[in-house]
Amino acid sequence: MECDKCGRDAVMHAAYSGAHLCDKHLRASVEKRVRRRVREDDLLSADASPEDPQTWVIGLSGGKDSVVLTQILHDTFGRDPRVELVALSIHEGIEGYRDESLDACETLTEELDLRHEVVSYAEEFGVRMDDVVEKDPENMAACAYCGVFRRDLLEEYAEALDADKLLTGHNLDDEAQTALMNFFEGDLKQIAKHFDASLGPFDRRTDSVHFVPRAKPLRDIPEKEVALYAHLADLPAHITECPHASEAYRGEIQDLLLKMEENHPGTRHSIMAGYEELAELAAQRYRGGDGSRDLGECERCGSSTSGRICRKCRLVESIEAV
Repeated sequence: MECDKCGRDAVMHAAYSGAHLCDKHLRASVEKRVRRRVREDDLLSADASPEDPQTWVIGLSGGKDSVVLTQILHDTFGRDPRVELVALSIHEGIEGYRDESLDACETLTEELDLRHEVVSYAEEFGVRMDDVVEKDPENMAACAYCGVFRRDLLEEYAEALDADKLLTGHNLDDEAQTALMNFFEGDLKQIAKHFDASLGPFDRRTDSVHFVPRAKPLRDIPEKEVALYAHLADLPAHITECPHASEAYRGEIQDLLLKMEENHPGTRHSIMAGYEELAELAAQRYRGGDGSRDLGECERCGSSTSGRICRKCRLVESIEAV
């Protein structure tokens, strides 16, 4: 199998496009799509300048996705005086797992000479994920607790770092799985949260002055290509599943999507194309004609919430009560 562009040995066949790509051209293809997404999502504001640069905070976990995103953004904007990149890592408190991931984060940020901030559940919430899993007061999967806590800290510290954008490493498979889960569950209100009339889809909302616009520059890239990029570029990624990962339903959706993609190449891209339109329609239905919604402040921590107390604080309270 030869590369379509240069005739060298191909390392990948992308069935959804029919392309056969070698090491060099696979990496170039991934980089091109990430940079195109950055342009299409208008991440670099027109008024950004060396005198008033934008701050982009990257959620860096040490896994393949966030490491690849950080490397490509650094290669693209590392010398651009209009952009300051800051890596933000979250230590959840998982014995024998997160420490190794943070080692990968530190290796990468040192190599790139990138500012790196680390915060932990223990310092911020007084809980560790190992303890949360043991207590499990809400009888939920570990990922449900962790997702709430991680999102809260990413948003809080992105704001504290005066970020203009918060970037995460969600890939095409991640996004298609979430879209399908929301649709199968009939959760149109959750789908509506992924759209803002002025900024477009996928967590780039402006519900309150406290919310830092978020974007996912890897969302057009299949997971397999991200993993292959990390391997070919010899990046210090920690590719090990979390010991508490137990999202059985997401696993079923993942298996279904992989089978569908194998039999019908392009399924993931088609799902996301339809999901964008559905998110816009759902936002009009559940968040008003302009897609906006009213939020107040949590009585306990001050973060934005539609209720009296935010989801994070409710979970922390239930854990403390055990």
